[in-house]
Amino acid sequence: MLRNVGSNWVLVAATIAATYVLTPFTIKTLGEEGYGVWTIIASMTGYISLLALGVPMACVRYLAQHVTERDTRTLNAMIGSCAVLYVFMGAIALVVGAVLLQLFGLYDISGTYASEAPAAFVLMVVYVSAGFIGLLPEGILFAHHAFVPRNLVRVSGVLLRLILTIVALRMGASLVLLALVQLVCLVFEMCGSWVIIRRRYPEVRVRLRDFDFVMVRRIFSFSVYVVLLTAGARLSFETAALVIGATLGVAAIPYYVVANSLIVYLMEFILSIAAVVSPMATTLATDGRRAELREMFLKWSKVALSLTLMAGVFLLVLGPRFLGWWIDPSYEGDAGRVLQILMISALIFLPVRGVAFPILMGMGKPKLPAIASFGAGVVNLGLSLVLAGPFGLPGIALAAAIPNVLLALFVLAMACRELELSPVRYLQYVVPRAVLGALPILALLMWFKTQLQVSNISSFAVAGVAMMVLFGLTWVFYVYRDDPYVDVRTHVGRLMAWGRA
Repeated sequence: MLRNVGSNWVLVAATIAATYVLTPFTIKTLGEEGYGVWTIIASMTGYISLLALGVPMACVRYLAQHVTERDTRTLNAMIGSCAVLYVFMGAIALVVGAVLLQLFGLYDISGTYASEAPAAFVLMVVYVSAGFIGLLPEGILFAHHAFVPRNLVRVSGVLLRLILTIVALRMGASLVLLALVQLVCLVFEMCGSWVIIRRRYPEVRVRLRDFDFVMVRRIFSFSVYVVLLTAGARLSFETAALVIGATLGVAAIPYYVVANSLIVYLMEFILSIAAVVSPMATTLATDGRRAELREMFLKWSKVALSLTLMAGVFLLVLGPRFLGWWIDPSYEGDAGRVLQILMISALIFLPVRGVAFPILMGMGKPKLPAIASFGAGVVNLGLSLVLAGPFGLPGIALAAAIPNVLLALFVLAMACRELELSPVRYLQYVVPRAVLGALPILALLMWFKTQLQVSNISSFAVAGVAMMVLFGLTWVFYVYRDDPYVDVRTHVGRLMAWGRA
């Protein structure tokens, strides 16, 4: 399991590195208004993905169950049913995209981007529509726990997107070229995934004639709640740009989006755990191994909290200054405050989102978490509209932070109840050592900020390396010392022996 999670982390690290290069380059090439328009296009077309109706997560859950049961016939029937559904959803997405194009025209877009923005919007609609069928090979690989080969393809796609985006923007500040890059990379990743499936799992068949209404009913009995979960997440993390564009102006969008992107990529890092935990929870629940489920919940919750604290402390202390250096000095103010507000809530939300959520989904208990997630998203949207006027960007950040904290506490209590685990036991194992282990890191970073006046790439790099070294030491000698579930010293010894070899 650690190998699969590690490969997911490599993918997230590659994505973050690409974003580190592309974000300032894109903003400077397109300008703040052009980047704001591109963000609105991505946000609006992203809502079309809700037409997936939760089928991808349901697909992974049932495929993982059939793989565990070694039931090839039912496995292929499920794959064929999902394929038909994805094709149908892609067709509907094109129709919905045409409707959203009319709403897109309501935004006040001036200058050179007014003429090409609709064409870029149409291309992104095609990209999202084609992306539905692209979910199928990924689901098949997830169900077989084939995260390493899947992530090799995805990392290659990240590198390809980086190169093509730089080339496209050097050819001209064009939203259309940016949209075309997304389409090319989607085709590349789909083809790579299918090659792996054909070579590793020759028994897998994708036949539309395998469509089965019984399978579809099973999918939708689970996926209706996944829709609510996905909608809630989108309302919480993807709607801010639309609200800002309507209330504060398109030019203000980058200041929020850039800060939020650091939280989103940290969330992706933690969700790398979730991607492995969910199918594993299905496997353990199918085999009736409840004790191992509880152990996985506790062990990975502590890992998720420790990683969130490490990155979170860095972003809280040096994040605003990093934004000012990375993008522009003007971003250290409002964007920095947005980052700090979102990060404080993420310290509570992300460990729960990364472990408790996927365990409940993998166990087939999606109802209450999904409803709560959607409710949190609606509250987020309402608070954003109320707080945007008097408080500006920090108000919108607060509107996201408050519901996410409440959602995390609710889902954590539910996970403890389903696993027959005392919340006190959870808190005793997961929280104290992880939090205390973060205090030396906090002190170190405060010293870097106040005494060394960190302000350039070399000083940020030194601070980051020093933080990670100290983090590793606290993990080995305190946070995981005599841990009942994780023997860190043994793993470190093996890693050192491998390095010497």
